[in-house]
Amino acid sequence: MSVKLTDIQEARKILSGIIIPTPILSDEKLSIEIGAKAYLKAECLQRSGSFKMRGAYNKISRLTADEKKIGVITASAGNHAQGVAMAARLHGIKATIVLPEAAPLTKVTSTKAQGAEVILKGGSFDEAVAYSKELQKETGQVYVHAFEDYNIIAGQGTIGWEIVEDLPQTTLVVVPIGGGGIISGIAIAVKNLLPNVRVVGVQAAHCGSVNESLKAGKPVEFKALPTIADGIAVKRPGELTLPIIKEYVDEVVEVSEEEIARAIHHSVTNNRLVVEGAGAAGTAALLAGKIKVKKDDVVCTVLCGGNIDANLLTRVLEQVLVRQGRYMMLKVLVADRPGMLAGLTRCIAETGANVIEVYHRRAMWLAPLGYVGIEALLEVRDDAHGNEVMKHLEKTGYHVEREGVDTWTE
Repeated sequence: MSVKLTDIQEARKILSGIIIPTPILSDEKLSIEIGAKAYLKAECLQRSGSFKMRGAYNKISRLTADEKKIGVITASAGNHAQGVAMAARLHGIKATIVLPEAAPLTKVTSTKAQGAEVILKGGSFDEAVAYSKELQKETGQVYVHAFEDYNIIAGQGTIGWEIVEDLPQTTLVVVPIGGGGIISGIAIAVKNLLPNVRVVGVQAAHCGSVNESLKAGKPVEFKALPTIADGIAVKRPGELTLPIIKEYVDEVVEVSEEEIARAIHHSVTNNRLVVEGAGAAGTAALLAGKIKVKKDDVVCTVLCGGNIDANLLTRVLEQVLVRQGRYMMLKVLVADRPGMLAGLTRCIAETGANVIEVYHRRAMWLAPLGYVGIEALLEVRDDAHGNEVMKHLEKTGYHVEREGVDTWTE
């Protein structure tokens, strides 16, 4: 058995009036960057904040009356949890959700808000799955897997059908991959409806299990590193999804943490869309030039989720601003007497730079007696403006050093 186009069509009927047929938005900045027309399938605007509601509702709708009495159980990196919890609530049944202990707080609280019982267990998605399966044996609840289920895959495939309906001129579809559920469903839909469309999957390089599995001819576990794309941080692709990926997906590429961060920033600043790391993976691959694009291509990338913790979003945006030269940290040694700090900040103000933070350093720098070290975090227009600030300070008589970027090792 596998997923057929008719299964996706049936899922569309079940989901009608339940999910949001999310918009496909033009991304003019991304179009300029890649030299082709670029569009975004904004599943970050879906109910529960991601595409997961589609598969979860399609699965739960098909349970028998006796199965619904017992309820459902699952494990999730976060988005599937919210989709299952919402689908269970809409059907009036009990849901137990196991999340990794380090799951983003926003995903934990949102899942609880849907009325589900939430258990935090395991250091990764895979460990949470292992515990949930043990728990399922005790409770007898119906297991709703995040991707190892044909009804789940068919539900996610409705995204592909909507892309074909709303953007029939599409020639390239870019989809993030975790366990492989969303790309399997989308690829089956678009390849059957528009056979000439290319489908490219994107994984976080820190958890890039699919290419290794394709080479091995079976799902293999990847030695993963932490990633801001927690929604696709799955160490091992599915037994059901890997053969579908092999048959229908043309290529799988991987993106770095920095590339994902840049794509999150791109979505916020250019599209006014809050997108999590997993949701930004497709945009990241396009911005980084990881996918070959022709001038006459019409590209649609799926923003599969928007459930990013506010603190992480803040850190991502700030880090990208540093890398773009919008923030800079200067180190200056001045005489330790009244008025010296005021003179420095006045000199900075003359350049049009904005002082964000200022630190006095004595012991930490081992500053010479009679002097004080000052660290100033500045907001500037760009790198060129930053260089102008430094030149002006040096011309005025200050010795200035710029703190470096990328001095940390993993």
